[in-house]
Amino acid sequence: MNTVGTQNESNRIKWLEKTLKKIPRDSKILDAGAGEQQFKKFCSHLNYVSQDFAQYDGTGDSRGLQVGKWEQTLLDIVSDIISIPEPDESFDVILCTEVFEHLPEPILAIKEFSRLLRPDGCLILSAPFCSLTHFSPYHFYTGFNRYFYETHLPAHGFKVIELESNGNFFEYLAQEIRRISYIAELYTKNNPTILEKLALKIVLRMLQKFSKHDKGSEELLHFGCHILAVKIKLL
Repeated sequence: MNTVGTQNESNRIKWLEKTLKKIPRDSKILDAGAGEQQFKKFCSHLNYVSQDFAQYDGTGDSRGLQVGKWEQTLLDIVSDIISIPEPDESFDVILCTEVFEHLPEPILAIKEFSRLLRPDGCLILSAPFCSLTHFSPYHFYTGFNRYFYETHLPAHGFKVIELESNGNFFEYLAQEIRRISYIAELYTKNNPTILEKLALKIVLRMLQKFSKHDKGSEELLHFGCHILAVKIKLL
């Protein structure tokens, strides 16, 4: 079965579940930019607090990729992510997943996370390396590579413990090739012909082969980074 390019989200969810399960019981966790709180289910052993700015309604400005409905009535905190109304060092853990591309100033969010985390507290991050326009008008960056985190996290008092690349060059290309039929119908009102669909299958088979034998193409392109960092305890 050809699954190349289909595991972006499932890889991320598996990593988040594994990482969150390692957090000690009763730790206080802030889910920053929680949206519909899809990862609350992995935090049943934790003291979970959700935050979001609660301005996105599912349709946005109707451009790019939208989800249609977006439920945010159960949030604990409604605020700007760079100014969360909680005291300094209030949390043991901060989770922020697939949010940075939606922030006008993501570095200020890192600064706020540093303020809110206790010394030795954990920061769990994910964001796209590259992404299509989605949730507009709240989409400001197409993605972030490892050098963004390796530069800005230490500059704000964090030590990067784990930085994992999700997917690789071939996986990412396959993900976008799988969108072609949908995008073509949406923007051109055309569908691929039988011959064109066959060509797509051949290309996907090729990408599956290349991905299986990949030796480091994630340094060029991948789905996104998974990061675990710790706030450094100052002496």
